[in-house]
Amino acid sequence: MTGHAALRGDFHVHSVFSDDAVSTPAENLAAAEAVGLSEVRFIDHVRLSTTWVPDFVSAVSSLAVPGSITVRTGVEAKLLDTHGTIDVPADLAGVDAIVIADHQFPAADGPWSPDAARARIADGLGATAALEQFVSASIAVMEEFGRRHPAFEPQLAHWFSILPKVGLSEDQLTDEQLERWARTAAETGTLIEVNEKWACPGPRAIRAALDAGARVVAATDSHVATEVGRYDRAARILEEAAA
Repeated sequence: MTGHAALRGDFHVHSVFSDDAVSTPAENLAAAEAVGLSEVRFIDHVRLSTTWVPDFVSAVSSLAVPGSITVRTGVEAKLLDTHGTIDVPADLAGVDAIVIADHQFPAADGPWSPDAARARIADGLGATAALEQFVSASIAVMEEFGRRHPAFEPQLAHWFSILPKVGLSEDQLTDEQLERWARTAAETGTLIEVNEKWACPGPRAIRAALDAGARVVAATDSHVATEVGRYDRAARILEEAAA
């Protein structure tokens, strides 16, 4: 495998434990080996009511892992509000990381759906305030993570993917906002993934992360084994950010 060093890993791989994915952990591992990955993180979607995490951990633990690959585990949970609350079950024993996702728009009173966020923005919140609300929530969850979830590594999944869904864009973020976001990631040890599926964060945000000293990893967000470790858009983002 050639290109940016981050492309030798895939830090966001889903399996049949997610209801929208089709491959088993064993199939994903075989795919990771076939494309020459050195690191892979298996993660699946959870919420407060999820009960299958012990079965997921057992399935990954039972894999015959080649010596050339480091296998990590995680759960993907959505950010709920501007206070840094995330939607995770209590039993996460055996899991390495909580992968925080911006599936909805965080607000003080809980998550807004994309349609609700669009309506709030149109009804007077405005783009500038909405962007600051999202950046502040992003910083809050990274700062709160260590206090609330000290046993787990934090990782941001496809960050800023919610913005186009609510009529906003990464391009509207100020340099100062990106610098605050990136600096917090570096200070809290939060991994920032460049997501192949959603093509975000973009080069400007990744450049800010690298300048701040945050760790950037690559992730396909694969839902089928044939996607594991196969990069196109993420590779271009990393290349542009490095340039």
